[in-house]
Amino acid sequence: MFRPKELFIGLRYTRAKRRSGFVSFIAMISMIGIALGVWALIVVLSVMNGFGKELRERTLSMTAHATVTGHDGKLEDWQKVRARIEGNRNIIEMAPYTQGEAMIGNNSRVSGAIIRGILPDMEARVAEVGDRMISGRLGDLRENEFGIVLGRELASALGVFEGDKVTLITPQASVTPIGVLPRLRRFTVVGVFEVGMHQFDRSLALVHMADAQKLFSTQDKVDGIRLKLDDMDRAREIGNQIERNLGEDYWVQDWTDMNSNLFKALQTEKVVMFIILLLIVAVAAFNIISTLVMTVKDKQSDIAILRTIGMTPGSLMVIFIIQGVIIGFVGTLIGIALGVPTALYVNEIVHFIEQLFHTKFLSPDVYYITEIHSDLRLHEVLTYAISAFALSVLATIYPAWRAAKIQPADALRYE
Repeated sequence: MFRPKELFIGLRYTRAKRRSGFVSFIAMISMIGIALGVWALIVVLSVMNGFGKELRERTLSMTAHATVTGHDGKLEDWQKVRARIEGNRNIIEMAPYTQGEAMIGNNSRVSGAIIRGILPDMEARVAEVGDRMISGRLGDLRENEFGIVLGRELASALGVFEGDKVTLITPQASVTPIGVLPRLRRFTVVGVFEVGMHQFDRSLALVHMADAQKLFSTQDKVDGIRLKLDDMDRAREIGNQIERNLGEDYWVQDWTDMNSNLFKALQTEKVVMFIILLLIVAVAAFNIISTLVMTVKDKQSDIAILRTIGMTPGSLMVIFIIQGVIIGFVGTLIGIALGVPTALYVNEIVHFIEQLFHTKFLSPDVYYITEIHSDLRLHEVLTYAISAFALSVLATIYPAWRAAKIQPADALRYE
């Protein structure tokens, strides 16, 4: 616990003096470096949060929070399974689906695709695909009418629009009197959707579940039931609970399992970026060491006099630690004051710069996410600030220890 005299002397040494102007200049550079480091940490990692959030929302617009299926990949009694789990208060909506791979052809153009059979009314409550339609409506998928909804890129690759015909060819074969022939069926394009993610827009096609069951000859079986939960962040916990209630014949998979590699990569990238940006603060902290070492050298006679009048080595350490703490504290506050508004209005700032220089940073022709989104999180801002401040404090320990080791007789020998 320091007394007011240590604080007074430490503040006095922090202020600029005529003969120690260079030292004060380095201290100012250290403060600016810490401020820039905290600023960069807040802005860059908030933008990465926003990117991850946007990517997660787009993924979940087509992927359920959790999926219930049998261990063989099929459900024969999905209505009974639905009745058993619909009492779970964490489940908001449910929708069955069936899925398979097929080739889609239009004249000379052919492309592979994932064919998902859905019940349009129920699917619209689980996923947001109905809100992502750029042509037609999801409700236009009707039983036995063999309509199909395509992703925008898939429709573009096939050169088809709403109302055109496409041919679906499945891997299953039909045995006829003239031999084994591939199973194929003509479908009418009734709509086109755009999610903004290549894996869906380029390879997914939606049909009515009854039509998909006929196409893949699965009778009344479905692949599973898609679930929408009240808290997607608890999907794993809720999924495990549902799996225990259903028994060992069923398997529940949540969205974190289905997209684990993607989100783990994003999290790893965020951690690495945090470490890299924290190095900016570390460089500024090394400047604090330089500042205090030169201050100690410059104030040797003062230190010696303070020792001779009874000041302890611990009090001397506190004096020089206070200088580093002030530099780190003020630099961190400036970084927060700059970083928080920048992170909150980063999209507007980017738009202003784009208009000023007549350019586009995220061109729609190249990127799916063309806006810079930011997700500022208070607990992360506190983490960045505490990390920067802690580095500043640590940087003061060695110079303060050197100051406490100065012997009065040696310091005053040539005075």
